[in-house]
Amino acid sequence: MTPLNLSHLATFRLVVGRGSFSAAADALGLSQPAVSLQIRQLEQSVRARLVERTGRGVMATAAGLVLLAHSDRISHAVDDAMRAISEVSQEVSGQVRVGTGATACIHLLPPVLHHLRKTYPLLQVGVMTGNTVDIVRAVEENRLDLGLVTLPVSSRQLVVNHCREEEFVFICRAGDDIIAPSPDRLYSLPMIAFEAGSGTRILIDNWFAASGLTVTPMMESGSIEAIKRLVKSGLGVSIVPQMSVADAQDSEGLAVYSLTPVLHRQLAVVMRPDKILSKGMAEIIRLLS
Repeated sequence: MTPLNLSHLATFRLVVGRGSFSAAADALGLSQPAVSLQIRQLEQSVRARLVERTGRGVMATAAGLVLLAHSDRISHAVDDAMRAISEVSQEVSGQVRVGTGATACIHLLPPVLHHLRKTYPLLQVGVMTGNTVDIVRAVEENRLDLGLVTLPVSSRQLVVNHCREEEFVFICRAGDDIIAPSPDRLYSLPMIAFEAGSGTRILIDNWFAASGLTVTPMMESGSIEAIKRLVKSGLGVSIVPQMSVADAQDSEGLAVYSLTPVLHRQLAVVMRPDKILSKGMAEIIRLLS
């Protein structure tokens, strides 16, 4: 019997958890044939059939269920080994996988990553961007070590550590003065909004809803930089996280105003409760907080 491939084992867990090869392939950024090949190679290693297709999707066989039961202990043992290795070393090293939204990736993470690269050259940090739902799921499935997300988080499987509060601001083209941007004043303006379903969009919609208003955006975009460019062009107005216009170069060509009433969002770092907190992870959490 050949040794278990830990990567193939993780793919197996994801296939069973998602109930299909295609869903697992999407989550891993691989093709479906590549995922199928990993499962076949894992089955060859253990000399047993691990999954079967049913009317309800892909399910684990009896042998697969046994392997799943052991896979948690295998994952914990690997984490324990990595922690033990880290503890005997004075260096902050290893790899940490972090997930966050596009806005934080552009405006919050760069100085953090620059500090880490300069201070801890042996530490490797991988970054994945996505909305809160995607990041939370990736952390739950152990494809990410940490997630920086917007609260609330519905998952009960993760530890949630509040790290910072951030204000939202109103932006329009420089020279287009808006006095006391309140829901009733902004309601009739051409709004360029974040894409529907995102945590940011939900918070902004709720801000209007608290005044009994429902806004129908003129445009929607998942890119904060695209929204800012559209506003600079005079095509509309928007409400954005303050970090996206904090620097002079980021707010060039824009007028920035606080909202009335003030709107904030809570950012938090999420991780699995069984995740071993490495020195690298602890340093990233410290810097983000």
